[in-house]
Amino acid sequence: MISIDNVTIRFGAYVLFDQVSFQVNPGDRIGLVGRNGVGKTTILNLIDGRQDPDEGRVVKSAGKEVGYLPQQMKHRKGKTLYREALNAFASVIALKKRIDSITTELGERSDYESRAYLALIQELANANEQFEMEGGHTIHAEVEQTLIGLGFKKTDMERPVHEFSGGWRMRVELAKILLARPDYILLDEPTNHLDIESIQWLEDFLGKYPGGVLIISHDRAFLDKVTNRTIELSLGKIYDYRVSYSKYVQLKEERITVQHAAYENQQKMIQDTEEFINRFRYKATKAVQVQSRIKQLGKLNRIEVEKEDDLGMNLKFPPSKRSGTIVVETVGLKKQFGEIKVLNGVDMVIERGEKVAFVGKNGEGKTTLSRILVGELDHTGGLKMGHNVELGYFAQNQDEIMDENLTVLETVDHAAVGDIRTKIRDILGAFLFSGEDVDKKVKVLSGGERSRLAIARMLLQPFNLLILDEPTNHLDMHSKDIMKKALLAFDGTLIVVSHDREFLDGLVDKIFEFRDQKVKEHLGGIYDFLQRRKLTSLREIERNEKPAKAGAVSASSTAASTAIIDRVTVVDAQEPVKHSNKEQYKEQKVQEKKIRKIANRVKSLEHEIEQIEGELSTMNEMLMNPDNIEGMHVYEAYEQLKNRHDEALSVWEKQTMLLEKVSGKGK
Repeated sequence: MISIDNVTIRFGAYVLFDQVSFQVNPGDRIGLVGRNGVGKTTILNLIDGRQDPDEGRVVKSAGKEVGYLPQQMKHRKGKTLYREALNAFASVIALKKRIDSITTELGERSDYESRAYLALIQELANANEQFEMEGGHTIHAEVEQTLIGLGFKKTDMERPVHEFSGGWRMRVELAKILLARPDYILLDEPTNHLDIESIQWLEDFLGKYPGGVLIISHDRAFLDKVTNRTIELSLGKIYDYRVSYSKYVQLKEERITVQHAAYENQQKMIQDTEEFINRFRYKATKAVQVQSRIKQLGKLNRIEVEKEDDLGMNLKFPPSKRSGTIVVETVGLKKQFGEIKVLNGVDMVIERGEKVAFVGKNGEGKTTLSRILVGELDHTGGLKMGHNVELGYFAQNQDEIMDENLTVLETVDHAAVGDIRTKIRDILGAFLFSGEDVDKKVKVLSGGERSRLAIARMLLQPFNLLILDEPTNHLDMHSKDIMKKALLAFDGTLIVVSHDREFLDGLVDKIFEFRDQKVKEHLGGIYDFLQRRKLTSLREIERNEKPAKAGAVSASSTAASTAIIDRVTVVDAQEPVKHSNKEQYKEQKVQEKKIRKIANRVKSLEHEIEQIEGELSTMNEMLMNPDNIEGMHVYEAYEQLKNRHDEALSVWEKQTMLLEKVSGKGK
C-alpha cells in the first residue's frame, strides 16, 4: 500500500496542495485528472521519492517496488534495443550467471563429502528454485513480446537505442517498466507517443496487471478502458471517485451543482452578516453581537468555486473560399527514402467537406503523405490538389517553427483575420494563456505551450483544408474539447492524423488505414472501423487476411452486421476505383451513400434488438420467481416485448438481405 498522508506543497506563497490524503492499493487503476498546473505530476514525483512534501508524509509498504515513466527522460548511448529492454531482468540474469558459475565450480571439484561442496549443492538448488519462481526461462520471450506489442519490429531488436527518436525511446523505457513488473506503476502521459495499436496493447496489459497503477492522461478512451478509480486535483484539494473516467464526469457535474448552490448560500450569509456588522458597528447595545459576527466571519471556511469548469466558448473558423468538389486526389502515388519504400501505389480521393482520419502504426507513412500533400516532400505518381484549396497544416514539430522573438499575443495577432481578431484573448484563454502569459516570448515557452499556441494560431486563419498531424498530444481535455467543437463546426475539409480515439469519435466520417505501403479506405467513424474489422487491437489486421465467406451470418446480430458492413464499405487499395470516368465516379458515390444508409439502419436495428433482448432477459428472471409478480400486467408486458423483438428481427433480416443485394454481395 502507498499512503499520501496530509501532504502540503508550497511554491513561495502559492499553495499547490493543502493537506491532501489518499491511499493506493494493489489492484487500483487510478486516473489522476485536473487542469494543467494543478500538481498531477507532483503527486507522481512524491510517490517516487523525487520530491519531498513541505508537510505530511508519503508512506510505502516495505519491499514494494515502484516503476515510474515520466514525460521527460534523459537517454544515453549504449546498448541495442533488445539488450536495453533485457535490463529489466537484471536480477534474473545475475541469478543465471551465479547458477552457471556454481555448476562450473561443482564440475571442477572432487571433494564431494565436504561441507563446502554440500553448501554449493544447496545454494544451487535454492538458486534454481528462485530462477523458476521469477520465470527465468521465459524472459527472452517476454522481452520480444512486449517490444513488439509496443510497436517495434523484429528487425529493430539489434538496433542501438540512440538511433530511435525520442518517442520510440520512451517506449523502450515503458517496456522496461512493464517487464520489471513492479508493485506499482506510475505513468505520466504514456499515450503521447503511441499509435492506436500500441495504446490498445497497453490497455490490455494494464487491465490484467495485478499491481497498482496511477496514470496521468488526457486520453478519455484510454482512461475509460484502464481505470477503476479517478482522483481529481482541483484548487489544492483532491476528490476521490471510485469509478472510471466517464462515470466520474457525471458525478463531478453533480458535485459542481451542489458546490455552486453551497457557494451562493454562503455568499448570501456573508452578505447578511456584513450588513449586520456595518449597521450596528457603533451601537453599544449591539457590541457583543457585532464582535460575535466578526469572529464568525473570521473562522468561516470559504467555499471556492471551480471557475475553470465553467470555461466555454463558441469558437468558429473565419470564413474561407469555397474549394472545388475534389480537394485531394492521388493516383499511384509512391514515396521512398533511399531503399526504403514507405508508400507504394496510393489511390485516394477526398471531397469538399469530408472529415477523414489517417490511422495505422507509426512508420507506415501517415506523416509522410501529409507532408507530400502540403508540398514539403517530393514523390512519384499522380497528385492533384483541388481548385481554390487554401491549406493549413499543423505538423508535429509545428511548435519549433514559430518566431521565437514574438510574444504569445503577437503570434496570434499576426495570424488573425477579420472579426475574429476581437476574440484573440478569449481564444488564448481557452488554450490556457491568460493574464501575463500572453506577454511571454515564444522562446521561453515549454514544448506543450508552444504546441497549444500553434493550434490556437491555426484556428484564426481562413483555410478550407486543414491537415492536422497529432494535434492533441499536448492538450488537456478542456482544450481538446474546444478544438473538437471548432472542428465539428468547420465547413471545410479536414484530414487528421491521430491516435486519440475519443477525439476522432464523432469528428471524422471516413478512415484511411495505412499498412504495408498501401492505404485502404473505410467509411464510418473510428469505432465503426475498429468494430467492423473485428479488432481488439489493430494488430489483428495482420492475422485477419482471409475475408469472411459471403452469406455467412452468425447467430449474433452484432457479428452478422459487422461482417456485412465490412464487406460493403471497405475499399481495398489493391483494387483502386477508376476515377477517370466522372459519371461512373458520381454513380459510385450515390451507390456508396445508399449502402451507408442501409448499413446504418441495420446497425440501429441491431442496437434496438440488443436492448430488447436485455429487457427480455431481465423479465425472464422475474417470471422464474412468482413471488416477484403482482398482477397480469407483467405477462402482458412480456408478450408485447416479445412481439417487438420479433418485428425488429424481421425488419433486420429484410434490411440485411437488401444490403447484400445493393452491395452485390448477395449472389
